[in-house]
Amino acid sequence: MITPLQHAVECLQIRDVLIHDSEAFIAEDFDPKYGAGVDGLQIQLKHMVSHSQVLEVEDGEQTQQLFRVFIQLGARWVEAAPREQGGGEGTVAEEQVKAQIEATLIAEYALTDHPGKEALDAFALKNASYHVWPYWREYLSSQCQRMGLPKVVVPTIQVAQHHLQQGESRDIADS
Repeated sequence: MITPLQHAVECLQIRDVLIHDSEAFIAEDFDPKYGAGVDGLQIQLKHMVSHSQVLEVEDGEQTQQLFRVFIQLGARWVEAAPREQGGGEGTVAEEQVKAQIEATLIAEYALTDHPGKEALDAFALKNASYHVWPYWREYLSSQCQRMGLPKVVVPTIQVAQHHLQQGESRDIADS
């Protein structure tokens, strides 16, 4: 028996990978090129499937269905600094973001058949990141170089998390 994920794989063909939006900044009090403490910063990575959608677009005389998956990715350089909190009852480490690079990438697929919502959701969560990941690695690497940030070795692939909590009724694939 064919699984919903396998059904989606058979119905989808990668068409494009796009950057939907991006943001990058360096904190005012931080100089990544000449400042001290760059090596002591912790790097945190973000990877989350935010949503997906099915679109119909007219291509000349034909109407084509597309499936788009929006994936939020990011890296930030943080420094843990002790901070007094709650009337002097102790200290709590609060992260200070020194630099951040984030982008939302779109994986766009041509739909040859509609495999159903369950199959599209499974594909968005388990497969779309494989197509987006090389573009993210290249984008992050080039942004780091342009901003004077240290090189980041990004794993070959990460499994994405999605923003929906179990029990929520919101659909990932809007059809």
